[in-house]
Amino acid sequence: MNWHVFAVGKPRLSFAREGVEEYAKRVKPLAAVTLEYVKPAAGKEVLRRTKGCYRVALDERGEEVTSRELAARIGRWEQERVKTVALIIGGADGHEAGLRAEADWVWSLGRLTFQHELALVLVMEQIYRAYSIKGGMPYHRD
Repeated sequence: MNWHVFAVGKPRLSFAREGVEEYAKRVKPLAAVTLEYVKPAAGKEVLRRTKGCYRVALDERGEEVTSRELAARIGRWEQERVKTVALIIGGADGHEAGLRAEADWVWSLGRLTFQHELALVLVMEQIYRAYSIKGGMPYHRD
């Protein structure tokens, strides 16, 4: 399965950039991940470009899941032969209602609000963690 992560703006914080790069490197042997940085008003363009993908919008109004639940969900997507997951991370103002409505799943990292660069690092880590859970790797501990 391929992941195409759309995030508003390139990370300016050096530690966020390094975190994204680290987890992208870790995920690479487990799943294909493409990162693309877009402008804040690119919602309609992202929807156009992700037609046919399984769309996941990261949003505070979304569903909260555990890391094990995320791993199981990814496993189901693989069984359903989902080819590409388009993970869409908004900017400071979040997503427009239309983008959320077009998403196949709206995912929340929790009730806290995260700066979008940090949310990108967290999402990349959770993708890696999910694949490590699925692969029985010792990274995740319950």
